[in-house]
Amino acid sequence: MTVNTFDDLVSGIQNGEKDITISRSILCNYSIILPKGVNLNGQPQENGELPLLSFQHSDGIGVSANNSVKNLNIDVPTHHKAIFNTTVQQDLGTFTFENLLVKGQVSIITRVGVEKANIIINNLDIHSADARHYLEQPQKYGVNVLQGALTIYNINPNVDSLVSVAVSNLSIGRKNAPVSGCGVFISGFGDQGGRTEISKLHTKAIYSNGKIPLGVADYITGGVFILYGAHANEVITDGEVITYGVNDMVLDVWGSVDDWTSNAPIISYGPSGVGFVNFGMVKNFTVNAPLQTYGLGARGYNQYDGTVDNISFQSIETFGDGSVGIQISKKIGTLTVNGDVTTHGSIGASLVKGVYIDLPAYALSIKNGGAATNITIKGNIATYGDHVTSYIVEQGGNPGLLTVEGKITASGQNSQIEKTE
Repeated sequence: MTVNTFDDLVSGIQNGEKDITISRSILCNYSIILPKGVNLNGQPQENGELPLLSFQHSDGIGVSANNSVKNLNIDVPTHHKAIFNTTVQQDLGTFTFENLLVKGQVSIITRVGVEKANIIINNLDIHSADARHYLEQPQKYGVNVLQGALTIYNINPNVDSLVSVAVSNLSIGRKNAPVSGCGVFISGFGDQGGRTEISKLHTKAIYSNGKIPLGVADYITGGVFILYGAHANEVITDGEVITYGVNDMVLDVWGSVDDWTSNAPIISYGPSGVGFVNFGMVKNFTVNAPLQTYGLGARGYNQYDGTVDNISFQSIETFGDGSVGIQISKKIGTLTVNGDVTTHGSIGASLVKGVYIDLPAYALSIKNGGAATNITIKGNIATYGDHVTSYIVEQGGNPGLLTVEGKITASGQNSQIEKTE
């Protein structure tokens, strides 16, 4: 059935049509709910442009089970949901979202009673959204995580509950016009309970800003955030990932990832944003582009909990006071930096597990309990701020085999090259 008015679209759904094609742009008076097995598809108009489905004061398209939404532009108010799920049943089947340009959040949240769902996303571009006000928020390490422009969240505590996810060609936000909240947010119920399995997460550029006020220590966001209860086989970020706000991590893991590769710059502009922070279990993590942070207390790489087997960076550079280059608090395997590790700041406040503390902008810091099998820095370790130690190992820390092929320097006043406590 082909429709070009809102009344015809509603009639088609009510009459049990399974495949509905939209041929013209339509203003919808209220949300539309696709019953089980209904597919919604946009047909290019004479000039090749896909139709725009607009919603004035409401959420957009609700999906029930075994639905697809393809080849459309969708416009809802930024603080509403452009696509959302509506049904609680044991098996939701497969949701397919393909070739969509979206304003508003895309949200699939599975609750008690849902044991199975499969989500396939290809060529989804969420150009603007505000996901900060939704109350379903993971909590751990003294912080809550705000939802994202793309939110996939299994909050069924049943250990048999499983959400399967495959994402390709995902874009979120625009440069200097980020979405509000996380960019990508994918979570299971927790460390125990319902799971989310990601076979592949492939992104293009991601731009996000949590808009968290400075000084608020118990909320965070991430550009790409793999939360607890979620396991990813493969994550690839082929576009730059940039966060702009306070406590906005760029890449963050609470769950587990087998292989993560970033092929474009990783940048944080806000205070207490971390380029890559890991609380989870990561096997291989590779950044083939510069990692830079600019805000107060915005660190480059933090290993807080969990571990990583093999991790490598092209280079790490921080500019803010309190912005540590590399901080290792747990045991990891092999760490390689193919270029330099550089910090420019002095002492400043930085968010650590929900508490602000003062930190010097160390370039390489091994904390008590932090350890590595081996660390190789192929370039230089350099600091430029005052009252900073370039390389510090606290009592109870162990860097393993450390190789620095360049020089270790400390250029600031009252700064030193190395300290072992």
